[in-house]
Amino acid sequence: MRFEVLGPVTVRTDDGTPVPVPEAKVRALLAALLVHHGRPVAVDRLIDDLWGEDAPGNPANTLQTKVSQLRRTLAGAEDGGRALVGFGPAGYTLRVSGEAVDAARFEELAARARAEGDLRARAGLLTRALGLWRGPAYDDVRDAAFVRASVARLEEQRVTVREELAEARLELGEHAALADELTALAGEHPLRQRLRAAQMRALYGAGRQGEALAVYGEVRARFAEELGIDPGPELGALYEAILRQDPLVRPAAPVAVAAAGAAAPDGAGVARPAPRLPTPVGSLVGREEAVTRVCAAVTAGRLVTLTGPGGVGKTRLALAAAARLAQAPSYADGVWFVELAGVRGGVAGVIAAALGVREDADSGGGTGAGGEDAARERLAGALAPRGLLLVLDNCEHVAEAVATLTGELLRRAPGLRVLATSQEPLALSGEVLEAVEPLPEADAVRLFAARAAAAAPGFALGPDNSEAVALVCRRLDGIPLALELAATRVRALGVHALADRLHDRFRLLNQVRRDAPARQRTLRAVIDWSWELLGPGERVVLRRLAVFCGGFTLESAEAVCAGGEIGAEEVLDLVARLVDCSLVSADHPDGEDGTARYRTLESVTAYGLERLAQAGPAEASAVRLRHAEHCAGLAERAAAHLHGPGQRRWLRRLDREALNLRAALDHAAAAGTGGTAVRLVNALSWYWCLRGRIAEAREALDAALACATGAAGTELAGARRSASGGS
Repeated sequence: MRFEVLGPVTVRTDDGTPVPVPEAKVRALLAALLVHHGRPVAVDRLIDDLWGEDAPGNPANTLQTKVSQLRRTLAGAEDGGRALVGFGPAGYTLRVSGEAVDAARFEELAARARAEGDLRARAGLLTRALGLWRGPAYDDVRDAAFVRASVARLEEQRVTVREELAEARLELGEHAALADELTALAGEHPLRQRLRAAQMRALYGAGRQGEALAVYGEVRARFAEELGIDPGPELGALYEAILRQDPLVRPAAPVAVAAAGAAAPDGAGVARPAPRLPTPVGSLVGREEAVTRVCAAVTAGRLVTLTGPGGVGKTRLALAAAARLAQAPSYADGVWFVELAGVRGGVAGVIAAALGVREDADSGGGTGAGGEDAARERLAGALAPRGLLLVLDNCEHVAEAVATLTGELLRRAPGLRVLATSQEPLALSGEVLEAVEPLPEADAVRLFAARAAAAAPGFALGPDNSEAVALVCRRLDGIPLALELAATRVRALGVHALADRLHDRFRLLNQVRRDAPARQRTLRAVIDWSWELLGPGERVVLRRLAVFCGGFTLESAEAVCAGGEIGAEEVLDLVARLVDCSLVSADHPDGEDGTARYRTLESVTAYGLERLAQAGPAEASAVRLRHAEHCAGLAERAAAHLHGPGQRRWLRRLDREALNLRAALDHAAAAGTGGTAVRLVNALSWYWCLRGRIAEAREALDAALACATGAAGTELAGARRSASGGS
């Protein structure tokens, strides 16, 4: 089934037959799901999107009715159509691939065109992309607030693609055909300088020099009247070139930011700087869709930041995207890479040096505040007339300085785009975040197998080792750096012994990669780097969170992490900071109450446990005791609801906390706190019985009995009977 939003919202079967969606609210619901296609939309969000302040008396039931109508419509058109609208803890999801939605196909074709070196092929792809449009985006619901941002983004991309197609056709010599076409388009977008430049070139190339000059006069008058400024220097340079009757194919390209390095000739014979990008040694595995997504984000916006934990592959992804974007005409002054990992101050000076922006003899130089201010001014002045992509790698330790500088450069250099990698966002207006997730298991296995085969000749993935490889990939969270480090151990240990020894991962993965920066030479070094960037409170909370197993809620974090120097009211902000630093991840809200759930990677948990042990036995014991007591309280709250209408919801809540409950019992038993162990066993006995986990219940009873004394021991009798099925 296909869905179209580049025009009126339309559903079609695979053979192109339209599927009527007759009721207005059902069409609006479909549009709201298509805005987020592939991602869940919360019930409250959908209610607000569909009714706003005029919500019906029972909005949840009314929404469910509309969902049912939409499912029936889709089911009537195609087998399995009903299942396309799914429901889960985070809300409703339209389960369709990008290929099924015309907007996603449009963006994919545009990204492919920008990476295409052949002009005719590029023009063909751009023409196909524009051919998907049937009218204004979301035309029949475009007044709804929930589609406005998507409409604006898509319409901007549409005009950009039309500009790119015009430039490609100009390169192919189609000046006369374009001259009138662009005049009509420029009338709709009179202040777009890139479009106006293409219009002037088309008119001039068609022998209509006077009209081309008149276009510039009109643009200059409009800019003065509506914006109070002159057009950009590139348009002025084109105007002067037409006056000189230069044999133009494109506007005169500005000189490169730096003269150093080879230049790559473009399609018009004008030299542009070759991309200044490091060449990765290994191949990129499992990031093909991510590269396309990042390229589209950079094209649509001006600042994109790749975030994620250390070792997840942010730099490698940024390099792959930058290499693909290097062919785009927007970056006439090249693509530049700046490594910031070793920088402690003077960010502007480092970037200026990397771009070859020379220091004036009388500027004073220096590395202090004055020198940095002068470098920032030089850099902004040099970039103002340029069109380039700047890749800033490893910004997290200088995030504030990078954010301040980037914000100023983007304001003063309209042709600049920035692709940054950082463990935390730069937090600037207009920033687009692309979270770089660990590899899915299938891709993680591919990467591990490839690296293991390179390190251990003769290794091959097969039935005898596939289960062990999958276990290694899961235990290492699908983090590419950890997988590559582990793969080098296959030669000495084999896969099965490697999997068996991952309980001591930091000792196991301590071999040094000589060609890696210091922060990535071992698994411990990767997390040490992130740890050193944290404040004192953030470190305390991170090591205390390590006692959780299988994730936690904010309520649980507040109960366990508060204590000593950390107040309960501070935990929210500290957990949020750890999320920003990519050391804690926040899953979509789960459960009927919409409670968010957090988790840490297994390697981060192992590191946190080491830091908790280093903090001393008193703190470690106190944190584990708070964890056990909190879990006991949660189990007792749940037990009160397991005999009533809330049974299903609380059963699911206990299922989610099963690993924490088991760990809490182990903590209580190890600490000899029999009272807490007894509370846990008594509260959970009926839960275990309902879930048919009698063996687990008996094992827990034995553990509680081993540490219970006096009256606490007698309290276990009722729990013993329940866990034994009433016998």
